[in-house]
Amino acid sequence: MNLFRKAIDRRIADLTGRRHSPVDYTTPLGDPGLFGPDSAVWRVHGDFTAMMCGGIGALLLQMLHPLALAGVWDHSTFRDDMLGRLRRTSQFIAITTYASRQQAESAIARVRAIHQQVTGTAPDGTPYRADDPDLLTWVHVAEMRSFLASYLRYRSPNCSLSEQNRYYAESARVAVALGARQVPTSVSEVADYLEQMRPQLECSERTREVARILFRSGPQDMAGRRAARLFMNAGIDILPDWATQQLGFARSHVQQAVTKRSVQAVAPIIRSSVSGTARELAEKRVQATGQPASL
Repeated sequence: MNLFRKAIDRRIADLTGRRHSPVDYTTPLGDPGLFGPDSAVWRVHGDFTAMMCGGIGALLLQMLHPLALAGVWDHSTFRDDMLGRLRRTSQFIAITTYASRQQAESAIARVRAIHQQVTGTAPDGTPYRADDPDLLTWVHVAEMRSFLASYLRYRSPNCSLSEQNRYYAESARVAVALGARQVPTSVSEVADYLEQMRPQLECSERTREVARILFRSGPQDMAGRRAARLFMNAGIDILPDWATQQLGFARSHVQQAVTKRSVQAVAPIIRSSVSGTARELAEKRVQATGQPASL
């Protein structure tokens, strides 16, 4: 069993790029970062399984926005390196959540600089910019809504409404720092925002192509393919019903229940196998001055 858990840890380290991360989460001692260990953001972003499922759902939801899709289509290497794109996103989330304040702010500044260079025109002739404040709000909300939905479904279904609101309010700080505006900061505000955005969303052939590439990416061995398919289905199941229907991924209640039970069965194994995570290193950094780390 020990060898099995080590194999899982190696696979996840390769998937997330943990071994080659340029970020030192252990210094400076006592630095709580942007949020600190008692934050809702630390808790929600601390479970690999929930974040993996949420990341898949987030990408699918984001690609329903024609301008967000155009930016990815024109400027991303997703066709050849979908896992690399997902890895870079997960690393940014890890840095802004768990790294020191200086490292988190540096990561935000780098992304802002990249966004300033990403411009183009959508197929219908609409110009887009990655640093468009409204587009940044969409990308942020699609991510945070997906991460929280996955956390509630696969990790902590009893998370209180006040804690969910706190998560949205805390995470909005990163979106604002990136240049977003009018960022919703509560469960009700996020629900209202998504409802307002629905008329702007569409599932085009490009959207479906991104989804096809996403589903084809991942490990090629049998065990890896089965795990990837499970996570893909779990990512679909945390989408809003209208998004699932729009994407053409409607699944039965029986299929959803089977996926949920399967994820909840493998999650504890993954949780006990992964070591040296960003959260673990950050907790040691903060505890160096006696500040308590939350469980």
